[in-house]
Amino acid sequence: MRHVDPHLLGKPKDVAKTIPLSLLGQPAPDVYRLAAEDVLGVWVESVLGDKGVVLPVYAAPAVQIRDQRRLPPAAGYPVAVREDGSVALPLIDPVPVQGLSLGQAEDAIRAAYSKKGILPPGKERVLVTLLQPRTYHVVVVRQESNGTVAVSDVTIPGGKRGTGHLVDLPAYENDVLHALMQTGGLPGLDAYNAVIIQRGVSLKAAPPGPARLGAPLDTPPCFAEGGPVPQVIHIPLRSPPGVPVPFGPQDVILQSGDVVFLEARDAEVFYTGGLLPPGEFILPRDIDLDVVGAITRVRGPLVNGAFGTNTLAGNLINPGIGNPSPSLLSVLRRTPDGGRIIIRVNLNRALRDPRETILVQPGDVLILQEQPSEALARFFTQTFFNFSLSWQAIHNRFLTGVVDVNAPQNIPARIGITNVVPTTP
Repeated sequence: MRHVDPHLLGKPKDVAKTIPLSLLGQPAPDVYRLAAEDVLGVWVESVLGDKGVVLPVYAAPAVQIRDQRRLPPAAGYPVAVREDGSVALPLIDPVPVQGLSLGQAEDAIRAAYSKKGILPPGKERVLVTLLQPRTYHVVVVRQESNGTVAVSDVTIPGGKRGTGHLVDLPAYENDVLHALMQTGGLPGLDAYNAVIIQRGVSLKAAPPGPARLGAPLDTPPCFAEGGPVPQVIHIPLRSPPGVPVPFGPQDVILQSGDVVFLEARDAEVFYTGGLLPPGEFILPRDIDLDVVGAITRVRGPLVNGAFGTNTLAGNLINPGIGNPSPSLLSVLRRTPDGGRIIIRVNLNRALRDPRETILVQPGDVLILQEQPSEALARFFTQTFFNFSLSWQAIHNRFLTGVVDVNAPQNIPARIGITNVVPTTP
């Protein structure tokens, strides 16, 4: 086992910790900044509204359902911010308001009307409020199951797999943190502890260059040269302490058309055979599992004389000298080039020295067998210590005594007169 390439032994997961969830969000701004698709309430005296006309007022209902967003009261006529970040108002040219606060936008509109001489000096009565903040339409796809079923200490998904959500996130809440919280929270145990963001496609003349974590990945094979190239960002939710997270603040901010994907980890399983109960078992997601722990997880024989607890019926200790426990564990592991190698682990040494054990990786096949010396010891124990002797010790006209000696492997050892049968003269 010590001669195995370290790259094939896998990386431990226990050292990773959940990252601060605040990294998945964006800081709240000091003031709301206007951008395209915001809807403003604008009132300009004698231009948009007169003194004798009641000013339109908008207020949220007094009673609202749960999770319904309450907007502050607003007044004025609705005017949308256009794609170029400007607002179109009567009698003046479009006024740019991109990145301005409500107070700054109000001053810009007042200055535009004053410059045209439409509003007399001293009577530039202008009111700007926010009727409807801009929202970002995001799709969240989660490949988790709706429920889980525990079978033999193994959690397997139950019910429907996968859910989809159409989420409208308001400005300054259009981030991964709010998208997860509105669709069920952090990933379940049957999904990877990571978030994949698939950004809107763009047309490129050539495939992108080498990929890095947190940047556009290689072009998928299904996209031809010059076709739409999606941008994929991988955000892990666990990271070793002291290691910088492989994504930036702009990576977690979502835009309309983005897809947030939580992928199921169906491939993270290992298989057992030989003297272990055959089956397929799911690996823990966030903790390490070595081969010794894997045997106990599947209820295999471990330092118990090859007793299988899955079919156990009776005493835990077999009468007699007993059998040696099998200790030859072969781990069939896939290599990056598609082949397989066999890693042999001596369980007797692994129990004493942690350096003699290895971590179980997805796709591993664990086969437990006996060492040649263990097989020979079991053969001699079952062959030469498996006998039964019986002879007549006493016999006369009044009684008969029989001595019965059984080997420990058959029944609990006993030596003595088993029965006394009176005879007729």
